[in-house]
Amino acid sequence: MAKKINITKKDKTLNKDQFFQLLEDFINDSKTGKRTKKNGQRIQPASIYHYHYLKLQLKDFCENVKFELKLYIDNNLPYNQKLTAKRYYNKFYQQFTNYLYIKKKYFDNYVGLLMNALKAFFNYLNLERHISVGNYHKSFYSPKEEIPIIALSVEQLNFIIYDEQFNQQLVEKNLVQIRDVFVFGCSVALRISDLLSLNFKNLVVMQGVHYLKVKSQKTNTYTSVKLPDFAVEVIKKYQKKDSRLLPNITAQWFNKQLKIMATLIPDNFEMVKIRERRGKQIVLYRNVKNKTHFKLSDHITSHTMRKTAITTMLNLGMPEHIVRKISGHAANSREFYRYVQMAQNVIDKESDKVFEKVKSYKKQG
Repeated sequence: MAKKINITKKDKTLNKDQFFQLLEDFINDSKTGKRTKKNGQRIQPASIYHYHYLKLQLKDFCENVKFELKLYIDNNLPYNQKLTAKRYYNKFYQQFTNYLYIKKKYFDNYVGLLMNALKAFFNYLNLERHISVGNYHKSFYSPKEEIPIIALSVEQLNFIIYDEQFNQQLVEKNLVQIRDVFVFGCSVALRISDLLSLNFKNLVVMQGVHYLKVKSQKTNTYTSVKLPDFAVEVIKKYQKKDSRLLPNITAQWFNKQLKIMATLIPDNFEMVKIRERRGKQIVLYRNVKNKTHFKLSDHITSHTMRKTAITTMLNLGMPEHIVRKISGHAANSREFYRYVQMAQNVIDKESDKVFEKVKSYKKQG
């Protein structure tokens, strides 16, 4: 239960301890469901994870920079002190982001997630705790970077599923479970959190045909997809009544082992890794001293399954609205159109068609 914080008309600010007490209330209310989204849905675990790390980063920041963290009570401030508050929050934002970028070496996406969490906290104070902290937080810029989408080609997916020599290597390296989860994920386009929580209730068999039905934790929408033969083989291998359909593994362990499996895929080509810090592109190296670049296998994560599934469906001619139905994306979803990534061989073929037409074109008349 949140501790009562008494604020009188004489109070102009709340101190650091009160700030962190309220931040802890914010996190707990999000965990327990007391605080929800505007549509009444519960806050997702991923968001709560970011709130927790916001608290840790702010505590580290205050300790290392010796910054006096406080909250201004806006409706108790005369005009000139509102200007003081504005300058204070501008200073806080500048020093906090400097700390994250320069001291911690974080990139734009992570800093943006922390800023979004901080703004959500201020909104909570204003709207749910009725503590008037003003709208100063609206000036906190949340940077974002477009991280390239990594999706395997149809040829690579076929190789992982059917190549006998490759799959024998996986047996020898104890990577069969990783392969099974991966090819299943590349069939159903689910997020990793939904994929690893599948159980017997998600499977429907009608006239010998297997369907997977699941409600997305993120979008709260139901998806239903007919499973291909190789996906059915996977669930038959691991399925037990009233238990998970897939091996009981963590997303962290899966990602670690997946990168090992990916090194065995042919044409594990060099792939430059670029991130952004304050909008500036930074090239990351596997070996900084020798300037050795990363490879494709280093970029492959659990997200690759969902991206591969969506791009495979699109590349092989499935209409976008049907792909969205399977993936659980809303119409006009910005995230979905980031997945609309044509495989390079498809781009090459279409480019060849265009230039063949240019080559054979003759002026009429």
